Amino acid sequence: MFAMLAYAISVMYTPGPVNLLGLNAGINGKAKKSTGFFIGVGTAMLLMLLLFGWLGSVFIQGKTLLAISATGTLYILYLSFKIARSTPQKNDLDAIYRPLRFKEGLLMQLLNPKGIVATLPIATIQLPAMHIEGPGLVMVALLIGVLATGAPGSYALLGSVMGKAIRDHSLLRLINIILALLLALTGLVIGYEYVVLPLLDS
Repeated sequence: MFAMLAYAISVMYTPGPVNLLGLNAGINGKAKKSTGFFIGVGTAMLLMLLLFGWLGSVFIQGKTLLAISATGTLYILYLSFKIARSTPQKNDLDAIYRPLRFKEGLLMQLLNPKGIVATLPIATIQLPAMHIEGPGLVMVALLIGVLATGAPGSYALLGSVMGKAIRDHSLLRLINIILALLLALTGLVIGYEYVVLPLLDS
């Protein structure tokens, strides 16, 4: 069990598109208001673990994974574009940057091929090896879902600390652009690994 949790935490808490969005929300003073986004991420992990745990990896392979990966890549690039265009304005209630919502967290994680690839070994190898099924599977899925909720949440808290220390509006704008570029780069890497390479190999 410890090895499985260590694997899940190491995958979920390393920098990735979801955590970069959490960091950006914190820097822009929207950490608390983006709680729905974090819960959406955790809910997506819960759903994927239950789905893969009950159905195995039969349905998520080949062209299906390719289609999900392509959609996820485009969604990540779309979000990076929105972040780059947003204008953070401290202490302005009418700021363009709005909090991330539940459905965005759910979609982002469901369409994140790294999330799928990370979840499959847990559901189809580690859990069966430990003979965890039925109610046990639900409990483990809930635990990992809660841990997944905390990943972007912890990045948002870090971003909040950074955001409070920054007073210069132009610096906030620069950080937004840097995070948008990092998010876009992450999306392109995901697209290359999970879309371009499989197409070249086929």
